[in-house]
Amino acid sequence: MYAIVEIAGQQFKVAKDQRLFVHRLAGEEGDSVSFNKILLSGDGDNITLGAPAIDGALVDATITRHLKGDKVIVFKKKRRKGYRVKNGHRQSLTEISITGITLPGSKKASSAKKEEKVEAPKAETKKAETKPTAKKEETEVNDNLVSRAQKRADDQNISINVEKLLNSIGTALKSEADDLTKIAGVGPSFEQKLNEVGIYTYEQLSKLKAADKEELSNVDGITRDKIEADEWVKQAKALLKK
Repeated sequence: MYAIVEIAGQQFKVAKDQRLFVHRLAGEEGDSVSFNKILLSGDGDNITLGAPAIDGALVDATITRHLKGDKVIVFKKKRRKGYRVKNGHRQSLTEISITGITLPGSKKASSAKKEEKVEAPKAETKKAETKPTAKKEETEVNDNLVSRAQKRADDQNISINVEKLLNSIGTALKSEADDLTKIAGVGPSFEQKLNEVGIYTYEQLSKLKAADKEELSNVDGITRDKIEADEWVKQAKALLKK
């Protein structure tokens, strides 16, 4: 049996007795931890998919040790500004050992289905149960978009707080992307860099505030002065109205 589980913003394929390294977890060595974001489980030919997670499923593990990863060089530079900073970084990690995978029993699942059928005629109850679920799914999708954008930025050595930026201007899917090159001052190169930190739409650019512009200044070639001089926000708002 195996499972695809989300741990500290990352997804792993795990099985019993497997050891793996994850982002630093709270707890001491020897503590037991459980993870409930099980996206998929498999047992032979039986595959169970979550929507997005499997209700009642758990992956249990034990914290083996805390450590730091290999050193990574972080180099920041601002073109034509004479700004160059070189730093080293070692990611804080936790080694865990998977002790078991627990899935909801078939009897329990079937009884839950019967209860849903009985309660279905109550329209008000159904609405009350649907809204929190939809909100939870939307939150999980947004969190996933933020974590993916942060990973892309880290891979490109862009020292930027993606979570802070996207919480301010909102998230967007790649499938919703606008042609950002229609904004004067944003060429194909800048469009790619904006996409790497999760910015795909005119609506996101139209919501840029002073703090967001400062954060984007960490992207090579982009400065707050350029954003304001080229009036990215004003142009984005105009394109939204078309």
